[in-house]
Amino acid sequence: MSNTKRIGRPFKFTDPDKLDMQIEEFFNDCKDNKKIPTVTGLAVYLNTDRLTLLNYENCLDNPAYEELDYDVKVHLINSIKRAKQRVESEYEQALFNKNSAVGAIFTLKNNYKWVDKQEIEQTNKTIEVSLED
Repeated sequence: MSNTKRIGRPFKFTDPDKLDMQIEEFFNDCKDNKKIPTVTGLAVYLNTDRLTLLNYENCLDNPAYEELDYDVKVHLINSIKRAKQRVESEYEQALFNKNSAVGAIFTLKNNYKWVDKQEIEQTNKTIEVSLED
């Protein structure tokens, strides 16, 4: 970090290893308490809000984060992206309810480019009517 004095709030996350540890604790807490992990739940666990968490994920080119070392920013970004992927994976697993194929269909369409095909056969039939007096 530079020697320039920062104006405003201090950075919430500056130690990527500590953030990784807290993220892992969050997922363990969810597992132990049978809670579904969410991005907002992660933010609450980290004593911040969802928007702050997402801002850190996009901090690489944001001038507000220029005081953080490049390597620290990259590590923070990767940590948050991995955490969000884990949350997404949990959601995807939850889609597969054994009593319904809806979740499987949803993920196939959204993640594997499957589409519903509907074939419509169109036939033009001409009906000729003659009117006689």
